[in-house]
Amino acid sequence: MKTLFLSVMLLSATLCSAASNKTFTLRVIETSDVHGSFFPYDMIDRKPKAGSMARVCSYVNMLRKQYGKNLLLLDNGDILQGQPVSYFSNFIDTTEVNIASQVVNYLGYDAVTIGNHDVEPGHGVYDKWVKEHKMPVLGANVINATTGEPYLKPYTIIKREECKIAVFGLLTPAIPNWLPKNIWSGLRFEDMITSARRWMKVIKDKEKADVVIGLFHSGKSGGITTPEYEEDASEKVAKEVPGFDLVLFGHDHTRHLDNVVNVAGDTVLCMDPANNAMTVADASLTIEKVKGRWKVVNRKGVLKDITKLPVDENYMSHFKPFIDKTDAFANEKIGELKHTISTADSYFGNSAFNDLILNLELQITHADIAFNAPLSFNASINAGPVYMSDMFKLYKYENQLYVMRLTGEEIRKHLEMSYDLWMNTMASPEDHLLLLDNHTYGDAQRMGFKNLSFNFDAAAGIDYTVDVTKPNGEKVKILRMSDGKPFEPNKWYKVAVNSYRANGGGELLTKGAGIPKDSLDSRIIWRSERDQRYYLMQEIKRLGVLDPQPNHNWKVIPEQWTKAAAARDRKLLFGE
Repeated sequence: MKTLFLSVMLLSATLCSAASNKTFTLRVIETSDVHGSFFPYDMIDRKPKAGSMARVCSYVNMLRKQYGKNLLLLDNGDILQGQPVSYFSNFIDTTEVNIASQVVNYLGYDAVTIGNHDVEPGHGVYDKWVKEHKMPVLGANVINATTGEPYLKPYTIIKREECKIAVFGLLTPAIPNWLPKNIWSGLRFEDMITSARRWMKVIKDKEKADVVIGLFHSGKSGGITTPEYEEDASEKVAKEVPGFDLVLFGHDHTRHLDNVVNVAGDTVLCMDPANNAMTVADASLTIEKVKGRWKVVNRKGVLKDITKLPVDENYMSHFKPFIDKTDAFANEKIGELKHTISTADSYFGNSAFNDLILNLELQITHADIAFNAPLSFNASINAGPVYMSDMFKLYKYENQLYVMRLTGEEIRKHLEMSYDLWMNTMASPEDHLLLLDNHTYGDAQRMGFKNLSFNFDAAAGIDYTVDVTKPNGEKVKILRMSDGKPFEPNKWYKVAVNSYRANGGGELLTKGAGIPKDSLDSRIIWRSERDQRYYLMQEIKRLGVLDPQPNHNWKVIPEQWTKAAAARDRKLLFGE
């Protein structure tokens, strides 16, 4: 009888325990770095677009039929910039709700973070954008400099099946290295790990969250590193701050999926869907209630390619009035080109594409010298009519145009660093001309280069050579001003640059020219009120018909080596 009684009690305890356990699957979808890819048509290239939120909508609707409220939809920032639709909403039709807000509201996102390109349009745009959301905009380390409190919500708590899920947002703190202070006035940006440690205690101890999801607009690792912070620290946060079950990140435009083990010995699923709404991060978390507490007992993720999915017709119908307005904006004729120009030429020497921008910068600012780098890897503007949409090929970002005071020697050193990032040191005629890396051919940011091509500054206003047989730091020799006057190392010159570069972006002025970061602002003697694209557009309208030609003010030597090497590298990069 005693044995029978113990057996009954054991069975009863087992049944009670099983009854108290509960398991459900939480499906989490992340988009990141959408960059205005809201519709399946590229208004810049005027052709169908592979991804877009119209296809994300189809995928999400399909999953919601299966998971209902147990599907979480999250966006990771950099949604405000990239296509004419964004520019139109940010700066032209500013009375309506921003199209980026409209899209995430329509799709029913649960939370979003802010990205660096969302800060770039300025307070007037992003403060309005934040208020227009029907869900929280997160950014724990975006701090109100006056109060010391977060400018945005640090986290949000979402309840599903009585399980408390915290979504915690962070932004890369490298904003001051890219954007002028007036754009982020009143704010400061805290180190990601410092912020994550502080708020994890609140999330766990005060909120008693069962599951924690990180939503970080910061790349996996690397980028700009200073004594105060790291640009790309998502993996580091996942490893060094215990408590995260899932870390969703972006910013670096590179697909990534793996599991890392943090310092507490727990597994964290880390995912990055890259850019332009062609892929989503799709995570499945199996969550089980054990002894009264929910915990993730299994996690798996896929990077789902959505480019072959159908567009959601209801979505397209809903946004048709906005699409029609922006189509008319993008198709406005602003000028005419006598021949086709391409950024591909910019990597091998003088380029009509890059020199058109440089020459217009000099005309607009009346500076002595201008710097500019190709902002798109392989963009072309065809001969014939130039439309507003082409201006987004000519100049990709909403940088302002600045004029700075630089000495001749600082100008040379700036160019030295640029060409060191860009050109190989050739030891024989068979070597590469360019500094390439076969590991980056699929990288959306480097595209076969070792370094980022938007830091490959060339100059107008001076004549110079680049000797690729010389070591780094000794390649550039400035011969004269392009008007024939002597170039003097100790003389002060007025130099036209974009606001990204003037603020220290790419480190060409700091690490290259040797100007202390805190001295850059004092060197700026003129700032444009509007973005550089606007002024370029106005000049093209004024000129009407353009016949852009290379300036032929610099060349790569020795030519008996470099011409053949350039042809080989061009074929590698562009198949030409």
